[in-house]
Amino acid sequence: MDQYELKPRGRATLAVDALLTLAVFVLFTWICSGHVPSNDPVEIWFWGAVTASCLTAVFWLGLQMFRAVRRAQREAERK
Repeated sequence: MDQYELKPRGRATLAVDALLTLAVFVLFTWICSGHVPSNDPVEIWFWGAVTASCLTAVFWLGLQMFRAVRRAQREAERK
């Protein structure tokens, strides 16, 4: 099997991933907070953020898988 070198990801890629993940977290927190059955604003935002953290982790994992597949496709096109 051919072995190829993995290049480290650049700072720009890490910054874009971080910004996208943060934006998705804020969006999911805002959406999920409307579905918390409580009258206490602190509790509403807390449980909205807890739920959003799980959803954001799934988004981050999907983003990393997308980048890995796209990178493999580009490598396959070069050969």
